[in-house]
Formats: sequence, structure tokens, C-alpha cells
Amino acid sequence: MTTKQKGFTLIELLIVVAIIGVLAAIAVPNLLAALNRARQKRTMADMRTIATAWESRAADVNRYNSAGITWPAATALATTLQMQLAPTYVKKLPIYDGWDEEFRVSDNNEFNYTVKSFGADRTETTTVTTAASHFPTDKFDCDIILSNGYFVLYPEGAQNQ
Repeated sequence: MTTKQKGFTLIELLIVVAIIGVLAAIAVPNLLAALNRARQKRTMADMRTIATAWESRAADVNRYNSAGITWPAATALATTLQMQLAPTYVKKLPIYDGWDEEFRVSDNNEFNYTVKSFGADRTETTTVTTAASHFPTDKFDCDIILSNGYFVLYPEGAQNQ
């Protein structure tokens, strides 16, 4: 009498592993793109928060400038601007963008201000985005610049401002 053994053959196991590998190869890049897109959205939302607080303060004191902040002053946002805006105009001022780099801020005169993030590459670029398409972006290195309440440079794609 012979008994039949139950189990999977080597070929069946290799096919399952290959299918899992193909699915992972498809899913991982999409996940990374979604994470970077979320970082961009968070960065833009935080920049709007800073601008809203800055505009509220400007309505009270009739000017934007707080201390002549110019980038790349490394601690400008963490110290000077935070003392001017928090907690009166915003409970907690966002200091870092989605890639954990400090926002760059500038208020060279009393009528203009700028908030800037360098994007995923963390380096300043001068590429100007003129028109947004209706598709999600894959340009995560693009700088994001908000000046006087408007985004003047931002990643391509539907931003829903």
C-alpha cells in the first residue's frame, strides 16, 4: 500500500512567487508616487496656512514685514516669523515642508512676502511652470513658491487651489 502525499509542487510555488513579484513591482512605484504627491499637497497646504496667518497679521499691523527676513536664513521661520504669528494668528506655525526641510521665507519690504519649498530634491531650481494639466504630477523636484497669497511656481498637475 502506498500513501499519497499532499502538498504543492516546486513549480506551483515558483509560479506563486513570480506572481507576487510582478504585483510588487507594479505596486511599489505607485506607492512611492502617492507618498510624494501627498508630501506636495501637505507642503502646499502648510504654505497656505503660513500665508493666511501672515495676511491676518498684515491686516492688523498694515504691513507684511516682521524683521526683514530673507532666505536662505536657516532659522528665520523657526524664530522671527513664529514669534510674530503664533499663537495669535495660527496655533502652531508649520516650519517644515513635506520633505522635512525648513520653509524659506522672505519679506524684504512691507508690501511683499514669499514662502518657498525646494521640493523633493531639496535644491533650488528655476524651472517655471506655466500651465497645469489635469493629470497627477510626477515632478516632485519642482520648487513650490507662494508669493503674496498666490502660488507663482508649483508642480504640474491638478492642484485644486
